[in-house]
Amino acid sequence: MELEKDTRRGIQSIEVGGALLQTLVRFGTPMMLKDLAREAGMPPAKAHPYLVSFGKLGLIEQDSVTGLYQLGSFALQMGLTALHELDAIKVASEQAAMLSLAIQQNVALAVWGNHGPTVVRIQECNRIVHINMRAGSVMSLLDSATGRVFAAYLPAHLTAELQQQELAHKPAAERPDVAAMLAEVRAHGMARAVGYPLAGINALSAPVFDNGGQLALVITTLGPAAEFDPDWHGTLAQQLRGCAANVSTLLGYRGNA
Repeated sequence: MELEKDTRRGIQSIEVGGALLQTLVRFGTPMMLKDLAREAGMPPAKAHPYLVSFGKLGLIEQDSVTGLYQLGSFALQMGLTALHELDAIKVASEQAAMLSLAIQQNVALAVWGNHGPTVVRIQECNRIVHINMRAGSVMSLLDSATGRVFAAYLPAHLTAELQQQELAHKPAAERPDVAAMLAEVRAHGMARAVGYPLAGINALSAPVFDNGGQLALVITTLGPAAEFDPDWHGTLAQQLRGCAANVSTLLGYRGNA
C-alpha cells in the first residue's frame, strides 16, 4: 500500500539541517565535517552554520582536539525522554496489525507476567480462524512457542521456578532436553510449535528487545496447520522475524536481533 505524500507546509531549513542529525544517528560514531556533510548531501560550507546552531542548542558537540562532530547532551536527553515515553505494547500492536494483514494469520503479543508468558493482545486477520486463545491467556513456558522464547531470552532466575514446576508435572520419559530446545530457539532467533500444544495449530514466535537489549515482549503468529507453514526459513518465518526486528528498532534496540 502506497503511503500518501505529506503535503503539510514545513520549514525547509530545519529539514535540511535535520539531515545532519539523521546522519550522525545513522552512523552512530563521531564524524569529520567533510564526511558528515557528504553523507547528508550538502557541501561543508553549507553544513557548518547548521552545526554551529545545533551546537548552541546542545544537539551536537565538537571535540576540541579531534574536531569530530557527535550528538550532544541535549540530543541524549531527548532520546532518553522519547524512550521513557514509548509504550512497547502500542508500538508492537501497530506492527502486529500490519503483519496480520500481510500474512493473513492471527498475531498475538505476550509479556512476562506474574504467572509466566501472558497474552496481552491478539490481532485477528480478515478471515475466520478458530483458535482458543484470548488476551489474558497464560502460555506454557516449555510447551508453547511463545513460552520457549521467554525461556530462551529471559534471565534464568526469572524462569527457573516455572520451568521446574512444568517439568515436575511431566512423566520422566516425556521431559524434554531443555538446554537443547532453548539452544535451537537461539540458533533460529525464534521458536515454533507444530500441532502442539494446540492440536491442528502451528505457531511461530519471535523476541522483541528494548533499548537496553532486554526481552520486552514476544510476537507470535499462529494458524491452522493446513494453512500455516512452520518452516524456519519459510515466508511466514521471514516476515515474523522482520516484524520483530522492526519493533525492536522502534523501541531503541541497536543490536542484531
